[in-house]
Amino acid sequence: MSKARGLFDEQIRLEKLSKKQDPLEQLCSHIDFEFFRNPLEKYFDKEVDRSKGGRPAYDYVLMFKIMILQRYYNVSDDAIEYAILDRLSFMRFLGLGINDPVPDAKTIWLFRDKLTAGNMIEKLFSQLDKQLDKDGIIVHKGKLIDASIVEVPIQRNSRDENKELKEGTIPEGWNENKLRQKDTDAQWVTHNGKSYFGYKNHIKADTKTKLITGYKVTTAKVHDSEMMDDLLSKKEDGGQPVHADSAYRSEAIEQICYTKNIESCIHEKGYRYKKLTKRQQQHNRKKSKIRARVEHIFGFMTNSMNEMYLRYRNFIRNQAAIGLMNLTYNLFRLVQLKVEVRK
Repeated sequence: MSKARGLFDEQIRLEKLSKKQDPLEQLCSHIDFEFFRNPLEKYFDKEVDRSKGGRPAYDYVLMFKIMILQRYYNVSDDAIEYAILDRLSFMRFLGLGINDPVPDAKTIWLFRDKLTAGNMIEKLFSQLDKQLDKDGIIVHKGKLIDASIVEVPIQRNSRDENKELKEGTIPEGWNENKLRQKDTDAQWVTHNGKSYFGYKNHIKADTKTKLITGYKVTTAKVHDSEMMDDLLSKKEDGGQPVHADSAYRSEAIEQICYTKNIESCIHEKGYRYKKLTKRQQQHNRKKSKIRARVEHIFGFMTNSMNEMYLRYRNFIRNQAAIGLMNLTYNLFRLVQLKVEVRK
């Protein structure tokens, strides 16, 4: 027989969660999400006449925090709605009481879709990056470059359908309803003998703090090195060393580094008939001590953020989700660094 609910049961449970080092409570203690309010209100209210009264059904910062929750736990809109209703730690993070209304899955989808349409994820990422730069958190003593595959649901298409998609045409017989269920943008790539379907998250990170300072999203088929020029900036990265694995080593990349006044610390590449010398191998091992730090970033995304796997079905939405993934990583990385972000 269950006991009657006590007056302080909820508080006692939350105190126990705190003792277990609730990551969401730690995030709130370091990050003041009011920091994001101005750009969110400016964007969402630009077409709204507040002089006529009324207010949004749900607070914009509350909705943005739900986006962060969703990416950290990598769950669907329906699952995050249920989890907010079910978990005290989620309610505390969002500042909700047990009787407060919770946005439903459709509301969450609409909010994210509007963020995506206005390219707001990239703008919010940039705002945080500029503030960290201004505060001297990002030290600009070197950059890490790497890319990781982000998988999406595999499309069960026929060979003829795949051929038409590669040619940039929509297969005959695919109506609007079927197109909603298909990702016609994602591509296949083979890596280490295994095939993957999806996109790539190309990142640039600060060597000292391991904070992501820039990113580009492409289909999985695009080679890692193709985004090197887009990621590096003479203004932001000039005079610093850049660390990357041997996949980025080429004469073209070396020229890019030279033109942008960036010191290339990219691993040297061995070939079948031209093996690396012992000196080159020694240099690569030395470079690896720094370059390996970028693996910690993708390791956090894979392990703490429940895999780099998304459920969206076109490039624009996956690009926004990957941007949110990078922003969410940075917020939790700031907690690890014991750095506070205030309004």
